[in-house]
Amino acid sequence: MRNAILLLVVLGGVAVTTGFWANYVWDGMAGTEMSIHGWIALGLGVVFTLAIGGGLMALAFFSSRRGYDDQVGDFDREDL
Repeated sequence: MRNAILLLVVLGGVAVTTGFWANYVWDGMAGTEMSIHGWIALGLGVVFTLAIGGGLMALAFFSSRRGYDDQVGDFDREDL
């Protein structure tokens, strides 16, 4: 129980620190404009990231449905 509380405190601290840092960076970029090339690169990055993520998820579901993820046999750690 003590370890769980410590973990929550540490993760909460990381979350709060990240939030303050993100706010600081966001405010620091107040007067910055992005060119058309930046918007194109951002759009392509989003599209490709979603395509790769969707493709990998589809492969995971396909593999699970076909039974490729099932264990072939039982083994012990000593067998490794």
